[in-house]
Amino acid sequence: MVIQAQYGGYSDINAVAWVEGRVVLLDQRLLPAQERYVTYHNCNGVADGIRDMVVRGAPAIGIAAAYGIVLAAAEAYRHSGNAWRTAVGPLLEHLGRARPTAVNLHWAIERMTGIFSHIDGDPLAALLAEARAIHAQDRNANYLMGEIGAAIIKGAGGVLTHCNAGALATGGYGTALGVIRSAHRNFGLAGIYACETRPWLQGARLTAWELARDHIPATLITDSSAALLMARGTIDWVIVGADRIAANGDTANKIGTYSHALAARYHGLKFMVVAPVSTIDPATPTGVSIPIEERPGDEFYNFAGVAMAPENTPIYNPVFDVTPAQLIDVLVTEKGAIHAPDREKIAAVLAAK
Repeated sequence: MVIQAQYGGYSDINAVAWVEGRVVLLDQRLLPAQERYVTYHNCNGVADGIRDMVVRGAPAIGIAAAYGIVLAAAEAYRHSGNAWRTAVGPLLEHLGRARPTAVNLHWAIERMTGIFSHIDGDPLAALLAEARAIHAQDRNANYLMGEIGAAIIKGAGGVLTHCNAGALATGGYGTALGVIRSAHRNFGLAGIYACETRPWLQGARLTAWELARDHIPATLITDSSAALLMARGTIDWVIVGADRIAANGDTANKIGTYSHALAARYHGLKFMVVAPVSTIDPATPTGVSIPIEERPGDEFYNFAGVAMAPENTPIYNPVFDVTPAQLIDVLVTEKGAIHAPDREKIAAVLAAK
């Protein structure tokens, strides 16, 4: 089963789709070995797919959640008629607990539930239109961010990215990889380096696969090699996505991002975060308030079914860290670039029409 992206000029990778009344997700746990799609018939299934990382990446999680709410409301309406708004509550609560760090999940729930009061009768058509709008707006924003970010790094040599912030993690094209895509297309880059990104290897399994599929040359490195490349002058920019950005600009992203930011600052390099404004959470004052998801130790302990440590070894497995705003040179959003982001600059962007 191949789901082609229903838009042109981006990438044919489509991680989330609505097909014949069902939510279809590309199972990212199996890449690059298999391209398999999983079909979900109800909201609880979508929530489980988000929790189990069938789909990942903050924007893609938000899009999947939006489509999941369509399924939830349709189910509630079938069983409860005009009382569907009340009946849908437990389904939305389960969905909201799927992943704690990525704010786009809760942003999508709030946006979708925000139109509940304007719906008469069967909610399916109105909610599906809203979910599709979220999907389309995200991929269009990604392309715009790609062009904005590429213009900023024009003339740069090598770039480094961490985790996967591409079409797989978004509605299409990508945030950090969107900048890299646009730069590669518009003027070329001296080198693109993707960190493997332990423990889930999103860089090795997903970013390397995605760039190869779109014929963009890139070199895969171990996470611990990044500082050496910086010291040798191979890297000019570090470009990453985000799962939540606090009101002051502190940014949560995949574990290891903070280390790259520290190394970049030491070596006098530039650090760019690329994310839609939906990833900014004005209700979170600083990075200290961002919940950091910890996942089961066996995701770290096992590698391709092989034990990588002695049995019963205690394991600490946080999957995000927070980069302070002071280490971020520029935050690129679809509303423009924020250089040296801080609370006042971010508030101004959020207030802009």
